[in-house]
Amino acid sequence: MDTREFQRRRKRLMDMMGDESIAIIPTAPVRIRNRDVEYPFRHDSDFYYLTGFAEPESVAVLIPGRSSGEYILFCRERDARMETWNGIRAGLEGAVEKHGADDAFPIEDLDDILPGLLGDQERIYYTMGNDPAFDQRLLSWVKHVRDQARNGISAPDEFITLNHILHDMRLYKSRHEIKAMRQAARISAAAHRRAMQMCRPGMMEYQIEAELTYEFTRRGARSPAYSSIVGGGANSCILHYTDNSDELRDGDILLIDAGAEYESYASDITRTFPVNGIFSEAQKAVYEVVLKAQLAAIEAVQPGNHWNDPHEAAVHAVTTGLVALGILKGRVRSLIKEKAYTKYYMHRTGHWLGMDVHDVGDYKVDSEWRMLEAGMVLTIEPGLYLAPGRGLAKKWWDIGIRIEDDVLVTKDGHDVLSKDMPKTVDEIEALMAAGKAA
Repeated sequence: MDTREFQRRRKRLMDMMGDESIAIIPTAPVRIRNRDVEYPFRHDSDFYYLTGFAEPESVAVLIPGRSSGEYILFCRERDARMETWNGIRAGLEGAVEKHGADDAFPIEDLDDILPGLLGDQERIYYTMGNDPAFDQRLLSWVKHVRDQARNGISAPDEFITLNHILHDMRLYKSRHEIKAMRQAARISAAAHRRAMQMCRPGMMEYQIEAELTYEFTRRGARSPAYSSIVGGGANSCILHYTDNSDELRDGDILLIDAGAEYESYASDITRTFPVNGIFSEAQKAVYEVVLKAQLAAIEAVQPGNHWNDPHEAAVHAVTTGLVALGILKGRVRSLIKEKAYTKYYMHRTGHWLGMDVHDVGDYKVDSEWRMLEAGMVLTIEPGLYLAPGRGLAKKWWDIGIRIEDDVLVTKDGHDVLSKDMPKTVDEIEALMAAGKAA
């Protein structure tokens, strides 16, 4: 992404902060997987949103109005020996020349330099609780400044969380962000199509997961945006199933919830299809209810509607469908009021989507559902999970259906970013048949 995009974000944030304030944004810490093996590093989303800097051991500092530079980056220095082992670093020069920092310092000097930057600032913008160890370091820096009171140096006396203003910024996606998210959705759709065409009875769930990961990587997405859910049969009724360890059986349904991360932006797509390529009558009946609910919810994604409108549309369609199938009995309005549907549909219809798969942003403002506005991106993902033991006839058992797409709110409606992925019964059966014939 263009460095000017990150510069605009920093300027906007500093304009809202005002003078005599300082923002401190550390990236994520390195996590140990086992002994001396690290998990693949993934930067903190807030940090990357403002800097575009993907290296570990980094801290961004923003000081509006500072004459010698408003944006300071603490990072690792160049080190020929370590770069031989772990790869090239940007270094202090790269932080300035390639990443737009006004000044850069070694991360090892953070404890020496940062207390001096805190002096005579009134407010600290920082999000407590993400990294308790860093929280304690910050408090020790503030104490150090307070100890300089006799020298005429005042310490900040107000802590303000960055979450509110920064996460509100992240909620509205720029043209560059939408482009990245659209590509993430295209890659994810290609992976789902591959999974459908490769699927056969007797395969293992993890083999389908491998096909997804292969397609993500082959198309330039180096990692999933979250742990892929590949659940066949009874596992399709487990909402966050990630073991992906069972055999896929003829006649079962398979639910895949998987999305690629591309240039730090997530996609989140769910499709459900028959392992053998042909929906049974019961599977098809449940699938059509969920599809109708999803289409109704997507239609409710309009600027000026509120956040809960798509959910309400999905709930009405799901409840109506369950009554038509004979699974629920009674008047639709009364059943909705009683939340009878939650026995089979127990989650919300969507969430914000962006750099994080469950992205930041308030769902309510002043205790009222947030209004949808152009630039917001959300998922629409109704589902039905018909596990045994819920008062169901046996023909419905182990049918878990979820259909999920990524939807951008536009100035005059919506745009389904994941539209490349088929989702009608006929489309899915035709795609799977083509896979068998190949």
